[in-house]
Amino acid sequence: MSKLYAADRKKMPKSSFAGPGRSFPVNDATHARLAISGATRSEHAGNISESEAERIKSKARGKLYQR
Repeated sequence: MSKLYAADRKKMPKSSFAGPGRSFPVNDATHARLAISGATRSEHAGNISESEAERIKSKARGKLYQR
């Protein structure tokens, strides 16, 4: 997995994140997959709504399958 350091994360544009408040980075395929699974876990834990989870997963899938 590629490391994402805090300094690099701060430099990333807002479009490189799938969640609110610059959460769920989707800058590469590994992080997109992590965003999908993280959104599912957060939804099941009751931390985010179903619609927010679907929005995050949709954006992550878009980055993942972007050609």
